[in-house]
Amino acid sequence: MADSPPQTDTERVSSLDEERLQAQRKLLIRQRVRLMVNQYEVHAEGPGGDEGELLAFAQQKRLAFKEQVTLYSDDSKTRPILGFKARKRIDLASAYDITDAHGQPIGVFRKDFKKSLLASTWHLEQPGLGVTTGSERNKFVALLRRVWQFIPYVENLPFAWPYHFDFYAGDQVVFSVEKKFGFRDRYIVEISDPRLDRRLVIAQAVGLDALQSR
Repeated sequence: MADSPPQTDTERVSSLDEERLQAQRKLLIRQRVRLMVNQYEVHAEGPGGDEGELLAFAQQKRLAFKEQVTLYSDDSKTRPILGFKARKRIDLASAYDITDAHGQPIGVFRKDFKKSLLASTWHLEQPGLGVTTGSERNKFVALLRRVWQFIPYVENLPFAWPYHFDFYAGDQVVFSVEKKFGFRDRYIVEISDPRLDRRLVIAQAVGLDALQSR
């Protein structure tokens, strides 16, 4: 049997990045709003709960097709690590295929449109693990978010109150996404099930922010 070709430096770095990413139990996600773009930074948790190492970065033009997002290993945007894309452009219940650094499918997430009329609900599928379902924890906040756009003088302001999603497999919470209070979007992602592919968790968490109004 022929020996496998040796790994390139890029492949070795990617393998180390993958191992480091999959070891994370808590992720900190921050959206930065620039003049013409939105940026997402995914950090490991540092000492004292502060933002640590940058694990993933995405940049998106404001008027771009938001149903397609690529995340890179850092803000140089030279090495993609994952992405997601809607199967259909104009479909509120469309599935979003999640792909790895090479464009190969690794999972799917989709919004449950009917259930989301009252509280936003999403389904995340990981091969070999099945479907996890997440919905807004606080139903009052879910309702307030829906009427926010109809309140005079504040409808154009960002929704500042925190909202949280708990994702279940059966009756067990496997991960949660908590939005912190403030006009700048910041999220804490807690991962309870070590079997979860962190790339899928990151895609779903970024999708909650980028696609929430859809």
